[in-house]
Amino acid sequence: MPSSPALRVKAYAVHLLTASGIVPAALAMNEVARPDGDPRMVFLWLLVCTIIDAVDGPLARRYHVKTNAPAVDGRTIDDLLDYLTFAFIPLMLVWRMGWLPHGTGWTVSLAMAASLFGFSHTQAKDESGGFFRGFPSYWNIFAFYAGLISTLASPWASAVLMWILTILTVTPVKFLYPNLTPRRWKPWILYGSVLWVVVMLWMLPRYPNVSPVTFVVSLIYPAFYTIVSFKLASRGKTTDDGG
Repeated sequence: MPSSPALRVKAYAVHLLTASGIVPAALAMNEVARPDGDPRMVFLWLLVCTIIDAVDGPLARRYHVKTNAPAVDGRTIDDLLDYLTFAFIPLMLVWRMGWLPHGTGWTVSLAMAASLFGFSHTQAKDESGGFFRGFPSYWNIFAFYAGLISTLASPWASAVLMWILTILTVTPVKFLYPNLTPRRWKPWILYGSVLWVVVMLWMLPRYPNVSPVTFVVSLIYPAFYTIVSFKLASRGKTTDDGG
């Protein structure tokens, strides 16, 4: 695509949009650090970060930021913010809220370290195939469920789940890259995620004291996403085919 002043402005505007994620990230961390911090507010700010992250990728590809705004590496900004909002802040929230057994809170640092290696791996994102390598550091989602699991079951269940996901973060398993999902599955993945977020927002006012039935219903989409990821990865499906 030939460059032009208008395209360059739009490309740099995409970089600004990506960088704007630092504002809700800072507000989320401030809530974590407060003595009376409310985890529900943390999740709302992290949701804003996630929305920005979901939007800026397609915009970056549409306006060819690597060509039209080459002075700024948007991937670096994106990776730094992703680590903060998908890994560091939510895991600090888990530790801060005591959603792990007494004396094991420090193990969130192991998950953080695994995510560092996950983000820095040269094949962390297979954009041509449409996959993440390893568990894609969805620790913001884990944190949401850690509060529920610790309340409905046991902090040990949250800890075991976190340790399993930590191992998966640095293993060569594949998870779907939602924006690059094959055409056949893309509506199910993207629209399903919207419905899932609605369910999570519906739970938020009563969080973490929700009914077991609601908790189980909220797990339908994560289970679906995981099953589809493993199914397509095992068949070597890519974003270029029909499913």
